[in-house]
Parts: sequence; structure tokens; C-alpha cells
Amino acid sequence: MLVVALDVGTSSARARVFDAEGRALPGAEGHVAYEPTTSADGGVELDPVALLEAVGHALDRCLAGAGARAGEIAAVGASVFWHSLLALDRDGRPLTPVITWADTRSAAAALELRRAHDGRAIHQRTGAPIHSAFFPAKLRWLRLARPELFLRAAAWCGFGEYLLAQLTGTLRVSLSMASGTGLLDQTRGRWDETMLEAAGLAAGALPAIDDAPSPGLRAPWAARWPALARVPWHPARGDGACSNVGSDCWGPGRVALNVGTSAALRVTLPEPLGPHPATPWGLWRYRIDASRALVGGATSEGGNVPAWCRRTLALPEGDAALERALAAIPPDGHGLTALPFFAGERSPGWRADARAAIAGLSLDTGAAEIARALLEAVAFRLAEIYDRLRPLAGAGHVVVGSGGALGHSAMWAQIITDALGVPIALGTDAEASARGAALLALEALGQPAPPAPLPARVLQPDPATHARYRTARSRQSRLYDNIVGYRDS
Repeated sequence: MLVVALDVGTSSARARVFDAEGRALPGAEGHVAYEPTTSADGGVELDPVALLEAVGHALDRCLAGAGARAGEIAAVGASVFWHSLLALDRDGRPLTPVITWADTRSAAAALELRRAHDGRAIHQRTGAPIHSAFFPAKLRWLRLARPELFLRAAAWCGFGEYLLAQLTGTLRVSLSMASGTGLLDQTRGRWDETMLEAAGLAAGALPAIDDAPSPGLRAPWAARWPALARVPWHPARGDGACSNVGSDCWGPGRVALNVGTSAALRVTLPEPLGPHPATPWGLWRYRIDASRALVGGATSEGGNVPAWCRRTLALPEGDAALERALAAIPPDGHGLTALPFFAGERSPGWRADARAAIAGLSLDTGAAEIARALLEAVAFRLAEIYDRLRPLAGAGHVVVGSGGALGHSAMWAQIITDALGVPIALGTDAEASARGAALLALEALGQPAPPAPLPARVLQPDPATHARYRTARSRQSRLYDNIVGYRDS
């Protein structure tokens, strides 16, 4: 028995085939890269039609690689980036680009909502703070900025729901995806009336919440992929939920650290939908499904920070040369203090209006020193999240690392390990989200979860560096308070 897993992120789409033990089938993989469109006012968008085409091409290559074994595929699961928003007309055609979580144009709308509502109460009900990453602020901004568009829109959804509707003809949203909108009352398992009213939206304009798979493809996709035409297609789950499962972090004994374009720390809790313990401020609470919650924190910065450094700074050419240049600088040995908020801040401060800053520059400061300071700055923000998340994890828990950015740079992986001050077990598969989508599809078919594989390697923190980084984190906190300003709701 095989399953296909789709993994749609903000920078690439993948399709992979997995066997019943959660192992990738060699050669059965397709990958298409793309880049979001950015604008000076904070816009970060993707073209939904081009994104659909990218997924299609990835699937083409994946099935070609599977060859005759494509006939063994029993289901399709999907991991799609959380918090995307687009409007559809009555015929299901997009009226807007895909507005991603990184888009901060609704920051002012988020501030208005925070002033008008009890942010702490909303956070406890929906699991999400009032922030530009989530639907309420985005919808309020669009309603005020483009009222004619708001009137034309027949439905609002994320790219995962648009993908399912295009391929199968069914528009619905998984509980996992719904929990990442900021519109779901998780204590009752339905759309939150207060947030719907604040956004100016009726519940009927949102997809029905339903985790049941669609029975197969519609034309012309059924003819394009006959091996997948009559197998169940599961609604997309959030990429963070899939990443936890794909890292074998099924419970509180294993904390998932993922560093891709952005970064996150998350723990799975066995918790039915309904009243739940308080979510620590600075963290969010989403769902994997009706029986499992996902609590954690996500930063807007991750692999996009070294990408910015490569694009902007006069750094050494080649990965090996850059790693050597970064390693030649002692930990916090550059005299700089940085805030890495190139795309605003999510966890733990939730300030969408925050922007990147570097203090301590001199005529002697070099490009590699700036890059190392920014990489350390991202690690310090992850350490802030881990400090909040640690009490929810099980005693003696293991931190499991995954993600392309983490696997790409051994130097940065060690920096993050030293900042957290705990060992990090690096997984054997950098693309944990795809594996998680596969494991969840296999679970729905009655296949038990395979045992967690041994880590590829375990990084150990250096106590002296950890102590130095704690001092550096205090400097970063002071810079944050002086530039961004303290706000707790």
C-alpha cells in the first residue's frame, strides 16, 4: 500500500510517494519552486492559478517516478501552509491572489481589532492572537480597502481549500486548517461569532468544516492522473501539524523544531475539541484533528533571513565558504544586537508592525558578522518560544529538528542548539511535512504509526556558549522594548 503526500509551502510544492511504513519511495518525487510577490507596503502574495499548476507539475513528476507502482496508491494527503487567504466568486474562481501569513498590510486593522476586543479572551477561544497573520485582520482590511471586492466574494478560504475544490469539486476545510484562521471557536468547534462580526463576514461565506476525504478527482484531473482518480483525497492539514507528525512528534514527549522559510516550535497534546487548559500568551493553539491539539509558537523569520543575507550582503560565494566565515566569528563576538523582523513579528510578541534592526554597527563591521548576528537573533527568538513551551512538554522530552534551512547549515543548527540550551535530534528526513501528510493518510486507512526512526545525529549544546547567548538575549530584549515597544495583548 502506497500513499501520495502533497507538501505546498510558500516557496515550493512537492509531491512524494510513501509506503505503509512512512518511507519515501525512491525516485517518486516531484518538486517545483516559486517565489511570492512582495510589495513595499508589506504585501506577500502568490498567484493561485500558478500555484495550482505548480502542484500539478509536481504530481506529474512524482507519478512518473512511481512508474507501475502508481497503481498501488490508496490515498492522497496534503500539507499546505497555514493562514493563507483568498476570495472566490460564485463559480469558484479566484478574485484575489493568495495572501500569505507573511503579508502585513492588515497590521493597522489588527491594531483596531485589538483596541475594540478583549485580545486575551479571543486568544483563549480561538487559539490565535489578533494579528495580521490571521483571517480577522486580513478580512477587515480588505473590507475597508476594497469594499467592491468584498461584495463580489462568494467564499473565503485558504489555498488548501481552493486546491481541493479545483481537483475534486468539493469546497471544505479540515479542522486543522480552520483552527489556523483565527476564526474558529475551539471550545465549541464552530466559527466564532464575535470574530465573524468583527471581520464583517457571515459563516456561510466560509467552507464547511469536514475532515472526511473526497472520493476522487473530477475532470480534467481524473484523465491526467488515472491512478489517483478514484482514491480518497484528504482535505489539506496545516503544514505545522503535518511537520509534527512527520517528525514522529505524536505526543508531549517530543517537541518539534522546524526551520524552513519561517520557523516554529510545537508540541502535540492529546486533547479533544472543547474546553481546554489556558494557552500561554505568546503561543498559539491549533488542531491536528478532533482528538489532538498542537501548541507552539512560530516566527516570521527562518530561512528567509539567510536568504536575505545572501541577496543583500557581500558574503563569500558558496555554502562551504560561508560556513567557514560564520564559524570564524566567536558566538556573540560581533558586537551587534539584532531584531530579525523582516516580515513583522509573530510569536512571542505578535507585533506585525515590527521591523528588522541592527544595533552596534561600525566601520569595521563585516558582512559575515552581520549575517551571524541575524542568524543568532533568529535563534534567540526561538529560545523565547521554547521557554514558554517547555512547561507543556513531557518531563525528559526530546527536541526533534527538521526543515530544509536547518539541514542546510550545520553552523546555524548549532547556533540554535546553543541558544535553546538542550540537545536537538536531527531527523532523517528534512521534509517532515510531506511525511506527516502521508502518515495521517495512512492512519485514516487503519495503518498504525511506525516506530520513530533513530535520529541522523544529535547536536549537543555548549554550556559556555549557552550562557553567553543568555546575556545576548537580554540585550535583544532591551532593544526590542526600545524599538518595538512592549505590548502584552
